Amino acid sequence: MFRRLLRPVLALLLSSSAFLVTAPVTAAAPAAAADPSQAGPHAVAHTDVTVTASGRSFSARVWYPGTTSGADAPVAAGAHPGLAFGHGFLQDVSQYASLLGHYASWGFVTVAPKSQGGLLPSHSSFADDLNAALTWLTVQNGTSGSRFAGAVDTARLGVAGHSMGGGAALLAASRNTAVRSVSTTAAAETSPSAVTASAALAVPAQYVGGSSDSIAPVAANQQKMYDAKPAPAQLRVITGGFHCGFVDAWALGCDSGSLTRAAQQQLTKGVTAAYLLYTLGGDTSLYDQVWGTAAQNLAGVVYTAKP
Repeated sequence: MFRRLLRPVLALLLSSSAFLVTAPVTAAAPAAAADPSQAGPHAVAHTDVTVTASGRSFSARVWYPGTTSGADAPVAAGAHPGLAFGHGFLQDVSQYASLLGHYASWGFVTVAPKSQGGLLPSHSSFADDLNAALTWLTVQNGTSGSRFAGAVDTARLGVAGHSMGGGAALLAASRNTAVRSVSTTAAAETSPSAVTASAALAVPAQYVGGSSDSIAPVAANQQKMYDAKPAPAQLRVITGGFHCGFVDAWALGCDSGSLTRAAQQQLTKGVTAAYLLYTLGGDTSLYDQVWGTAAQNLAGVVYTAKP
């Protein structure tokens, strides 16, 4: 009798086991890509420093991901990509607070030298200052007691810049094997030539311009740099964008365009942050926004690329 009672129980257990073994497993859906045009997950902090490295010394402001927002906050946990950013001609680094603060919200530590701010700047020296800023970050990362000790991923360093600073960033990258990526906005031709420097670059380079730029027009500047640059490279032209639309406020000698500054800056944040997160941050989910159909079809931005 016990055996007769046991048989249906065993049959039920065996059929349940078979279901557990053979039932299909549904794969988890891939995580949706972030929207880098919006603020990232980190609080935005900044500090003013004196950079002394590679035989150079200058004042700079550093924007970085903080545990809290504001001046001199502790750095958020983790090792973050590092950037050196070059300002435009006669532009104070505070003019880039929106953009560099945006990068900080996405985890980038950005050093913006205040050097070469006079009427007769040396483009070559500015490039050396950008590279010195990266060297300084590397040293600070390894210095016990430094605010940035252990906070910088020194294998993920890049340069960026606007106008003169964009050209200087290309010069800097051509001189520094530690640079892994370059992003420029309204990059202007420099002396020595940023076009020639572009031709020598093997790392990815991004050239963002405005179609209404009357100070460093796309055709005479970013287009030539892009044409000279071997792959990988991309040229992103913001329709109606203007030279001073990449800075936070109007300054003497500024131009204008059909796009509002707010709209231009929103597009700039999106295309540059996505590019930097992909090329330096290692976020492969952003491929489509950098090289794929999403990049090619982004409203308001004309896309040309050599992936």
